[in-house]
Amino acid sequence: MRFKKKILKTLMLSLSFALAACGNMENQNNSNEKENTHEGMNHKGSPKLPNDLKEDKYPAFEVGSKAVINADHMEGMKGAKATIVGAYETTAYAVSYTPTTGGNKIKNHKWVIQEDIKDAGNESLKPGTVVKLNADHMKGMKGAKAVVDWAEQTTVYLVDYTPATSGKKVTNHKWLTENELTVD
Repeated sequence: MRFKKKILKTLMLSLSFALAACGNMENQNNSNEKENTHEGMNHKGSPKLPNDLKEDKYPAFEVGSKAVINADHMEGMKGAKATIVGAYETTAYAVSYTPTTGGNKIKNHKWVIQEDIKDAGNESLKPGTVVKLNADHMKGMKGAKAVVDWAEQTTVYLVDYTPATSGKKVTNHKWLTENELTVD
């Protein structure tokens, strides 16, 4: 009986190592693409906005008001308290792109807005559309070719907040959508 227990423990331990190795291989195989990462984010965001950006006259969160961030775009963002710096009516896009500075492909980056896409026009772009980015809130974003993953007509917010993880204030963060904020 003791011998059977030893064999069973050995088999379970071996199986655990095998499964762990498979998980590591999967992570290595997927290392060339990153899901919605904000590494390289300009934490002292530029207050410069596109010329044709239209202010939302009746946003859910008024400029100067406080909100809690529900989005998890960056480490320490979720649950942070934000001050609304600007509110704008536009189409927000999740896009996938490879930075012009090299590195891994960024998948499902949230958000790039209509006014940050070269020659986007006034109509919302369809998923799968290949575009050139004029946005510069991420390292290697400006001039990058991107594919539209999906679009949402919404109010986008420019915010200041302090992540719980670093304690260093992020100013003029571009962008959060209305459903990524709640009343403080």
